[in-house]
Amino acid sequence: MLREEGHDVRVVPTDSALRFVGAPTWEALSGHPVSTQVWDDVPYVQHVQLGRWADIVIVAPATANTLARAASGIADDLLTTSLLTATCPVVMAPAMHTEMWLHPATQANVATLRSRGVTVLDPAVGRLTGADSGPGRLPEPADLARVVDEILAGGATQDLAGRRVVVSAGGTREPLDPVRFLGNRSSGRQGWALARRARARGADVVLVAAHVDLPELPGVRTVHVGTAAQLHEAMLHEAPAAEAVVMAAAVADFRPASYSDDKIKKADDGSEPPAVALVRNVDVLADLVSRRRPGQVVVGFAAETSSSADELLALGRAKLARKGCDLLVVNDVSEGRVFGATTNDAVILGADGTIVADAHGSKESLADAIWDAVAKRLP
Repeated sequence: MLREEGHDVRVVPTDSALRFVGAPTWEALSGHPVSTQVWDDVPYVQHVQLGRWADIVIVAPATANTLARAASGIADDLLTTSLLTATCPVVMAPAMHTEMWLHPATQANVATLRSRGVTVLDPAVGRLTGADSGPGRLPEPADLARVVDEILAGGATQDLAGRRVVVSAGGTREPLDPVRFLGNRSSGRQGWALARRARARGADVVLVAAHVDLPELPGVRTVHVGTAAQLHEAMLHEAPAAEAVVMAAAVADFRPASYSDDKIKKADDGSEPPAVALVRNVDVLADLVSRRRPGQVVVGFAAETSSSADELLALGRAKLARKGCDLLVVNDVSEGRVFGATTNDAVILGADGTIVADAHGSKESLADAIWDAVAKRLP
């Protein structure tokens, strides 16, 4: 796939890899000779030249053994020696049985690699070798190619390498009865763009998603929630380990005071239904700010309706004063703008209310503007 996109690809197989796919096949697919040992073509000094030549290295599949060798700095074949000389972004796509992936040794190796700036994707969940299933599948080739493209599109920017970030996305729903709920129009696209761009910039990303109909992001751990209370619980669980928290989800301010176990039906006499009493939900953003640990950056979103740019800024600054977050992204959602669209218009305010950035365009460009501002504030 990468060659079809115009990239120059060189394959560095391990000896074990050649038991699955032979060297002639790799050479035919890549258009270059392959070798596994540093002793091949000694005058060329392959392990140094390959590391210097590459714009990106992707190890797919990355076995538990390869992860362990890379984390320990072992250099006993051409692949591991090339990894030690590579100064470009490195992506590892683990594939192994669930028990191996969840083993403390593997998790420690993954944490070590991520702390050094290596992008270690979470494996896909599904059918494995044999009859068992679970986390451990190699992500689909198209997903891996998309990760490579996104990282290359971001240039050499790896300013979030080794950082853990948590992003919330989508819109919560507060059930009224088995078929009805109070909700909002958030599609989750901006949160997805934030998670995708953070991953491309090297971060370890957790995405807390509320009712989002978008494909899963390879390399991003996604936690699915439904209500504001569930989102609050998930964020409290994930935020303490994060260096940056971005609350892009549209969280319901209110929920029905009571829930009907049966569908609320129309009265036969045509009378109006009873009024729906509402109670306040927890202010998730304010609570995260109150629990913020030293050095952690918390970003909030404000979806406002306004008649002018000055009014929008005033509303945003008032919310910023109430919430106390480090950055606030202010959207004007008047007349159906923003929600569900592929573009966004937003102003990013700093903690003192000054304009940090004025972003107009794709949701990816706004995501990068947000991460630019976050990166400058990280210790």
